[in-house]
Amino acid sequence: MLLPRKLAGLPAGRHAKWAILLLWVAIVLVAAPNASRLSGAVQDDSTAELPRGAQSTRVEELTARFPGGELAPGIVAYVRDTGVTAADRTRAEADRRALAAVAAGPIAPAVPSRDGRALMLTVPLADDDHLADNAGRIRDQIERNAPPGLQVRLTGPAGAALDVGDAFEKVDKALLLVTVLLVAAVLLLTYRSPVLWLLPLLTAAVSLQVTGAVVYLLAEHAGLYVADGTSSILDALVFGITTDYALLLLARYREELRRTADRHEAMRAALRRAAAPITASAATVCLGLLCLLAAAMGFNHALGPVGAIGVLGGLAVVMTLLPALLVVLGRWVFWPRIPRHGDAPPARGTLWDRVGRRVAARPRLVWVCGTAVLAALAAGLLGAHTGLDREHFLTTTPSSSIGGRLLSAHYPGDESRPIEVVSERAATPGVLAAVARVPGVAGVGEPEPSVDGRLTRTEVVLASSSGGAAADTVRAVRASAPDALVGAGAAADLDLADAQAHDRRVVIPLVLGVVLLVLMVLLRALVAPLLVVATVVASYFAALGAAWLLFRHAFGFPALDVQVALMGFLFMVALGVDYNLFLVSRVREEAARSDHRTGVLRGLGLTGGVISSAGLVLASTFGVLGLMPVTMMVQIGVLVTLGVLLDTFLVRSVIVPALALDVGRRFWWPGRLAARAAAPARPPEPARS
Repeated sequence: MLLPRKLAGLPAGRHAKWAILLLWVAIVLVAAPNASRLSGAVQDDSTAELPRGAQSTRVEELTARFPGGELAPGIVAYVRDTGVTAADRTRAEADRRALAAVAAGPIAPAVPSRDGRALMLTVPLADDDHLADNAGRIRDQIERNAPPGLQVRLTGPAGAALDVGDAFEKVDKALLLVTVLLVAAVLLLTYRSPVLWLLPLLTAAVSLQVTGAVVYLLAEHAGLYVADGTSSILDALVFGITTDYALLLLARYREELRRTADRHEAMRAALRRAAAPITASAATVCLGLLCLLAAAMGFNHALGPVGAIGVLGGLAVVMTLLPALLVVLGRWVFWPRIPRHGDAPPARGTLWDRVGRRVAARPRLVWVCGTAVLAALAAGLLGAHTGLDREHFLTTTPSSSIGGRLLSAHYPGDESRPIEVVSERAATPGVLAAVARVPGVAGVGEPEPSVDGRLTRTEVVLASSSGGAAADTVRAVRASAPDALVGAGAAADLDLADAQAHDRRVVIPLVLGVVLLVLMVLLRALVAPLLVVATVVASYFAALGAAWLLFRHAFGFPALDVQVALMGFLFMVALGVDYNLFLVSRVREEAARSDHRTGVLRGLGLTGGVISSAGLVLASTFGVLGLMPVTMMVQIGVLVTLGVLLDTFLVRSVIVPALALDVGRRFWWPGRLAARAAAPARPPEPARS
């Protein structure tokens, strides 16, 4: 499938190229101010990221109907192992009076523990954009001149928000800089040109600006929800995928410059031939991301359309701005290795030529051994655990978690993280009586009526606030009070885990179906798409097994975050299929000109270098997520990086060519290539890496 000649010629037109450049200058001038406002479009709506329709989400949505509105209390723990002194109580009371200025309501006196070794002060704070700032004021106050020997920690929702804000502040500005430096290094090694490497970076920068502006405008004027943390994933996705597409177009343009005297005609030919795999790649990633619209988890649901916008923005820039820039700049941009018309292609014997010959010698042995390597890595998943506790949300132990442990040691259950039971006011006595009888419930608080008097909200302290025991208690509480809603604390954890399990069951098959369909349309075959998808899925499990071994033994993480399996699968399958798609579509093109075996070897030789560079670029952009302080982001970054490298250097370069050679022309069944008799091979043209 080739791009229509007139459409392909627009960015390469002798006059149209200037119009396209001016158009993109205008777009960037408009986009840049709006893109800079994207961080302000991140909505502070905690319910939108929660499991859609779950009890805990409905409890959160009802919060505004109760006195004080939406609150995120800061809980201060004062602990002295030898027993709280009169000076400690005086200090807690002084803090209570001083913190009245930042509180969203009256602050009750500190509650002593039964063992006399702790005090707990609860400071109500508004759950708004100023939460972290107000939590910082609490921390400054309680840590100022604390009595010797008294442990003082801020915990609760406000403490957790402050810890996350502090962690992001340390790395936010460095992430994009590190990404640019890593990608620039890969491009310099690839092109060994002082100029050419700048063009993929420029297109990526423009894509980021345009994507950021579109997402911001849709968030402000069309109700698009932008979740906290989305921008980091979006930056990695847009930067990596735009640079990849730019590398693929540059490689095809270089080929055409050797065949064509006129650089405009060379670009037209490059666009027509590169458009199908690049557009199919973008369609695969976009449709895969849009499968997240079927997700139950609010964060997953929100990421789908935002990510799809980023991919389309990258596609538009690469297929219009980059071609116009290249034809304006001319051949010299490739200096010192300028492709001239009539130049002989590089001599045979490149790395990917040698790989192809060795694979072709014994293809069945090669793909069997390659698959065994993937299986061995996947075996690393044995004994893996899923579901991080709140203490491991950040890569370092946050102060709020230490405070939570202090309170758990001196108060029944975990009073810093109770569940909430919301019921009709008339039914409240019976509901609370039933809840109090549930094993695992450590205490039931006093019901708080809603502003309109129709509902009550009651805090219930569990003997264990996290883990399997807490989940079992929540299920029992819900069973004992079927007419009430149970949320917050361990109930929210349970709903999140259930939503993620639903998303894995629903979204993963949808993504596989979309990817398979796109490959079938592009390759006009069934066997090849099935084999390609199977290899990518195998590389996913291999990467997940290898990543778990790293997380457990190198990073010290006790479990995989519940988000990681789905996010990793989505990015690895959608992006991993890309490289196989570029390879197999070129193999099909070459096989149509000669015979199947020659097509496989030439396709590998012609695409090996550029796809390897693209894989390194994408691995670098996602690898930067490993610098983030959030464990989930680190795990997604490491998993996708391992998966892309496996797919680039083992699956795409070894296993897929070996399978294609072993299966033979049946690889293209039921397409015409499968039935066609082997054509006489044309004289082989040396592969270009």
